[in-house]
Amino acid sequence: MEWQELTPRQIVAELDKYIIGQERAKRIVAIALRNRYRRKLLPENLRDEVAPKNILMIGPTGVGKTEIARRLARLVKAPFVKVEATKFTEVGYVGRDVDGMVRDLVDASVRMVEQERMAEVEYQAEELANLRLIEALGLVPAPRRRKRTPIPFPFGREIEEEPSDEGSDEESSRIERLRRHYLLRMKAGEFDEEEVEIEVEEQTPQLFVNVIGPQGMEQVGFDPADILGSLFPKRRRKRRMKVKDARKVLMQEEAQKLIDRDEVIREAIRRAEEDGIIFVDEMDKIAGREKGYGPDVSREGVQRDLLPIVEGSTVMTRYGPVHTHHILFIAAGAFHVTKPSDLIPELQGRFPLRVELDPLTKEDFKRILVEPENALVKQYTALLATEGVTLKFTEDAIEAIAYYAEKVNEETENIGARRLHTIMEKVLEDISFRAPELAGETIVIDAEYVKRQLEGVVKDRDLSRYIL
Repeated sequence: MEWQELTPRQIVAELDKYIIGQERAKRIVAIALRNRYRRKLLPENLRDEVAPKNILMIGPTGVGKTEIARRLARLVKAPFVKVEATKFTEVGYVGRDVDGMVRDLVDASVRMVEQERMAEVEYQAEELANLRLIEALGLVPAPRRRKRTPIPFPFGREIEEEPSDEGSDEESSRIERLRRHYLLRMKAGEFDEEEVEIEVEEQTPQLFVNVIGPQGMEQVGFDPADILGSLFPKRRRKRRMKVKDARKVLMQEEAQKLIDRDEVIREAIRRAEEDGIIFVDEMDKIAGREKGYGPDVSREGVQRDLLPIVEGSTVMTRYGPVHTHHILFIAAGAFHVTKPSDLIPELQGRFPLRVELDPLTKEDFKRILVEPENALVKQYTALLATEGVTLKFTEDAIEAIAYYAEKVNEETENIGARRLHTIMEKVLEDISFRAPELAGETIVIDAEYVKRQLEGVVKDRDLSRYIL
């Protein structure tokens, strides 16, 4: 089912597969997503007037703020980038300016569209790669090809290589039959373990330079091959590897030739502008009023720089100008020390949807351990199964782990569901260490076992601060 067909109720049901609780937050993001679909159905003159309803999530760490945004982006196959507000500085200070988050979004969008287009031509790319492999193995003669002279532009020209001695039409048809025969054997994997020497394009590392733009100093990456590609042919080098590995390299190279790079960039920019989601974490760390000095002097400046991006402006990227008017911004923060009203008023108004996420309880921890598709119990069971160890968790073991997670969160720092990772690691530490020696055994984890592993650490509050 396409995401456009999903109703808000179905979107919440999809999020329920990975996130426990936080029903109101899921409802809010489902409504925001459905509004995007509704906007696309509007007449063009009205469509541009409808701005996305940006969301501000308020809640302690580890309750699912980031996970909700990430799963939402995966669900709709939208370009998504997560940034931390504390990484940006006001224009005039050393560091990244806020335009960088839009550039990161466009880069993510280009990668996404490129992968989709390459998947579409995968069959053709594999055919061409197999053809190059049977020629490289010397099973059939290579056809003549055009190559560029080593003299740089504008004096360079394409010349034709010496044709292979194919002779008459009979000889040509014989070679074609041979080619089809070896292609079938190549697809069957008969040559996969043989070594072959192939010629591949040399990858040019991306360079980063500091550029002074209208918003201040910004680090911009560029590929020298994009600039010099028309002047000099790409360098090629020979590599020796197994056929099955060479096929992947050649498929990548052939797929790049088959896709239209300009169309990829156009589609990527459109997706970033229309469907892009930027998740701004640690929003509470830039809230508050400055005293005019100290390391936090630029916090309010970051808010002022963020304002035009959120309300809609044009950002220059290496792929061209990108309009941010319809990008969905989801901001999040714990807001323990500060509160949303400490943000500058203009920025507060750009996040009309506010949702407070609930702290997790023991019952939530029990459900998190077993219900989601990526539940921790499922993960650890699968990990140890690779060593031939069968893990079985009893109901009272799940109850005990949830109890200790809640207890340690109350007595030390509340880090939400992340506490379950530290608890599970401590519970399974001995089994994970001895797993290769326990191959073929079935180990039952019950409440008594959990208690033995954790009781000493939990009782010593100072020790639990460091270990759990």
